[in-house]
This record gives sequence, C-alpha cells and structure tokens, in this order.
Amino acid sequence: MNGDEAGPGLSCLVTGATGYIGGRLVPELLAAGHRVRCLARSPDKLRDHPWAGEVEVVAGDVTRAESVAAAMRGVDVAYYLVHALGTGSGFEETDRTAARIFGEQARAAGVRRIVYLGGLTPAGVPERQLSPHLRSRSEVGHILLDSGVPTTVLRAAVIIGSGSASFEMLRYLTERLPAMVTPRWVRTRIQPIAVRDVLRLLVGSARMPDDVNRTFDIGGPDVLTYQEMMVRYAAIAGLPPRVIVPVPVLTPGLSSLWVALVTPVPGSIARPLTESLRHEVVCGEHDIDRCVPVPPGHPIGFDEAVRLALQRVRDAQVTTRWSSASPPGAPSDPLPTDPDWAGGSLYTDRRERTVDASREALWRVIEGIGGDNGWYSFPLAWAARGWLDRLAGGVGLRRGRRDAERLRAGDSLDFWRVEEIEPGYLLRLRAEMRLPGLAWLEMYVERDEQGRTRYRQRALFHPHGLLGHAYWWSVSPFHAVVFGGMARNIAKAAARTPAVDTEDGATTR
Repeated sequence: MNGDEAGPGLSCLVTGATGYIGGRLVPELLAAGHRVRCLARSPDKLRDHPWAGEVEVVAGDVTRAESVAAAMRGVDVAYYLVHALGTGSGFEETDRTAARIFGEQARAAGVRRIVYLGGLTPAGVPERQLSPHLRSRSEVGHILLDSGVPTTVLRAAVIIGSGSASFEMLRYLTERLPAMVTPRWVRTRIQPIAVRDVLRLLVGSARMPDDVNRTFDIGGPDVLTYQEMMVRYAAIAGLPPRVIVPVPVLTPGLSSLWVALVTPVPGSIARPLTESLRHEVVCGEHDIDRCVPVPPGHPIGFDEAVRLALQRVRDAQVTTRWSSASPPGAPSDPLPTDPDWAGGSLYTDRRERTVDASREALWRVIEGIGGDNGWYSFPLAWAARGWLDRLAGGVGLRRGRRDAERLRAGDSLDFWRVEEIEPGYLLRLRAEMRLPGLAWLEMYVERDEQGRTRYRQRALFHPHGLLGHAYWWSVSPFHAVVFGGMARNIAKAAARTPAVDTEDGATTR
C-alpha cells in the first residue's frame, strides 16, 4: 500500500488547530495540496497564524454534535487532535463523549477517513493498569475505530520537537539540574519520535486505502531510557555531563511536583507525562512504513531531532508550543468593554503616562513584555504570584513566550494569554491563573492632544461571588506598586528604546 499516491487534494478537517500538533499540521496539509477547514472553540486565536488566510475556520466544540456536524460537511478526512487532559477527574468521560460524537458525525457526513494521534501503550499491560491519561487515549482510539468510518490511529510515545511538552520537560530538567536524584522511571525504555516524522505520518495517513482501519505504532529509530535521553541531550547542548541517581521512592505524583518545580510544565500536564513513563513504551510493529512512504533521512534519530529542536529554539522559530492551546476550563467570556456594563461588579485599575519616546518604541516594549523580559514592576511580587498559582494547580509564571519579540492572538504569555492584539495600538491579555473571577490587562499606545506619545494601561477584574470581591480588596493596596510601577517602568524603557530603522539607517524616536 502506498499512502502518498498522487491525486487531487482532499478536504481535511483539523480539530485542535490551536494546539501544538494541530497548529503544525495545518501548513503541512496545505503544502501537500489539501484544502483545510479548522474547527476551533475560539477562531480568533488562529487569525494571526501565517496560514490563516488559506483555511476555512469554523467555530465549534467537539462535545457539541451540531457544531461537529456542520464542520464535517463536504470533508474527506477528519483529524482528531483534541483531548481533555487536565480537566479534572471527569476528563475520561469528556474524552469518551467527544470521540463518540466525532465518530457518529463523521459517519453521518460520509467522511472517508478519520486520523487520530494517540499514545503508545506498553505491551502486555492490561488497560486497567495504565495511567488514566494513556487509558483514555487508548479508549478514544477504540471508539473511533468502531465508528464505521475507516480510521487510522497513530500511537506515539515521547515527541521530540521545539515547544513540545515532552521536549520542554527533557530540556529544562537537563539544563537546570547538573546533578539530580530521579525516580525509577528514568530507566524505563522509550522510543521517542521527532515531531517532523509525526507530521509526515499524519499527512500521509490521509490517503490510506479505505480497507485500512487499525492502529499503527510510530517511533524513531532509537530506543533509549529517559536517563540516556538526558545524557545525550546534555552532550548535544554542550553541557557538562550530568550526575543522575535514580531512587525507588519517587512516585508519579511526587515526580510531577518535581517536574513542575524545575520546568515550565505545570503539574496538571507533568503528572500524565510522568505516569506514562512508568512502563516501557516501544513500538511493537512498524507496519506504517508499508502505508506511508519513508523518504531519505527518515525516520529522524533522537540526536538529530534534539539538534533541530534546539536550533529552532535558538533561532526563535518555535511555531507552536505545548501551551498553544488554552488549558481546559480557561475562561472564554467576552471582555466587558462597555463602561456601563450591566453584567455585575467590574473593578478597574487605570494608569496613564506621557512617554518621551515614539509610539513605535513604546509598542516594541509592550509587545516584548513577559518571558525573559519580565513585567517591569516588583519582580518578587510577580514571582510570588506565579508560585502561588502553581501551588494551586495553575500554569504559573514560567510558560514564557513563543517568540521573544512578536506576539499573536492566542499566544500564551506566562500566566496570561493574548486575547487581542492590534499592532501599534493595543495588547489585551486574559489571565489564566487560578482566580475567583475573570481578569484582563490592557496596554494601549496613543497620542494626546499635544501630539505626544501616551501610554494607557487598564486592569479589569470581574469577581465571582464574595471570595472574588474579597480577593480584589485584599490585593488592591499593592496595585500602586505593581500596576503603577509597571506603567512607570514601561514608559522609562520606551524612552531608552530606539524605534524602527529608517531606510537611510537612522532610527526614529
């Protein structure tokens, strides 16, 4: 069977396009000559992607049959790249419901193939003994295979690519800990796969013959322990050799706390990742090679996958990250922008500053906020808030930025997410930290009546219940330091920042 025979482009539906894999799959499908429709809960998060003008984007949710049915119309191949990881104890039921809806609506619409990316499960281990994460991914695969629509289930272990949660975990553990006491799972054998190979196989699966309805194990050419992966990462990254001492007392729960402490990956994601490493995850077959052609240089080995990922990080060319998709349960209510908003209490903190700089220079500072650049006020307070959020099970302050200089709608930014960006004028961030309410932070670049550059900043909080009101009043005494300091220091930073280069090589202020 040849999974890449020439033929007219197919109509492909991609769910999870705001996520790590989905956001990279869309341009690969377009490059292969396919037409792409994206189903997204928040379509605006896709608008700033380079490929946004080449795809059809429809609003909807995989747990709502009517929106899935509408998205399936006229589709040849439907990619299922979503899961409810981190939504709490009920995530398995959510996954189960969504998969059933997806399969039923695909069959009703006459879809020719479903393609699903799941997790590689250990051979010989009963499903009841698997981690909840792996068990749910496996169950979703079974539901889709039984849907009546020919289905390809690709099962991968650790995916190595710039911005993936697995790579970020490996990277930060190795870089930040020259010596470490580790759990036993660092000696578990794993078959990692490069993200480029995952995308190649996803695209190639679109043209599988109609009689193919099965799972495929996918992996790279190397089988390594996690300890070997850390040792080899250190060598590739030019780090001194790492001292790694495994001990038997670190449970997956304790391991996830350790990972969350050292890396930007929050405990809600670290736990299923570490639980998945308790058992050996090695491919039991390589039948995919008979269905999707293997080009020269593939599959990519572990060392080369790490080199490619590191080069992307160093060149600031990370197109998607593990945090690209909003965490489950993140607020999506519209911003109450009307001053006479009637939706309940709305607390506001406003700051304005005249800035001795051009509007371009001020915008460069605003767009560069967060990550390594910080938040221009009382770093200890921001760090403490980040730690409190992580202790409460939130994302914390260390998600950083996808790009050091540029932001786009939908980007995660520490414990915020870019809800709206109008280059040169407005940056609106929505809080994704654990709060008893909804919060936004807005930063504007304006011109006053005298033609001077003006910086305007607005923090808004919509409290939920009495706890929300108590929260606002408990932190409001610190706003002068935090928000006032931010406005003041952003203005100072802009005054020190040259604006864009002109054609003759000069800079404007």
